[in-house]
Amino acid sequence: MTTYISILRGINVSGKNIIKMDALREMYEKLFFGSITTYIQSGNIVFRSVETKPEKLEKDISNQIKKDFGFDVPVIVLTVDNLQRIIDDNPFSQDQNFSHITFLASKPEKYDIKTIEEKKSGREEVHIADDAVYLYCPDGYGSTKLNNTFLERKLKVGATTRNLKTVNKLLQIARETI
Repeated sequence: MTTYISILRGINVSGKNIIKMDALREMYEKLFFGSITTYIQSGNIVFRSVETKPEKLEKDISNQIKKDFGFDVPVIVLTVDNLQRIIDDNPFSQDQNFSHITFLASKPEKYDIKTIEEKKSGREEVHIADDAVYLYCPDGYGSTKLNNTFLERKLKVGATTRNLKTVNKLLQIARETI
């Protein structure tokens, strides 16, 4: 079995798309996943599966959420090695309090970096890679214009953002699950 990290987009935010973590864990059990661990209420799940294709897991999880809870939830599934590489490639990892990673569902094909750079304010920094956008928001993520919705629109790909503390904790949980 392989250990995976799934991150869900847009659940339990502003009172919308509410899924209790116990119900989510039960849903993962229905999909025959093992060693299921949820982390905080925003849709972070570490689990094990015999499936070897993250893309298939993404579809299976998304379809089951639609079936069980009645709404569409984009899902990104990462291997432990993939998550480790994304963390290692973070140019802003020196400051966990203000660093965020926006995980991309696919590689952005064509985008205007100048338009994205123009949205930075103050000391903010942004770096775009094939499968992640790295953000440094020293005035807080809540005040940045480089938010998840903006990045999805400009990069034309699905995405979901987590702060670096959460990402590091997910890696720790995943390593303990192997």
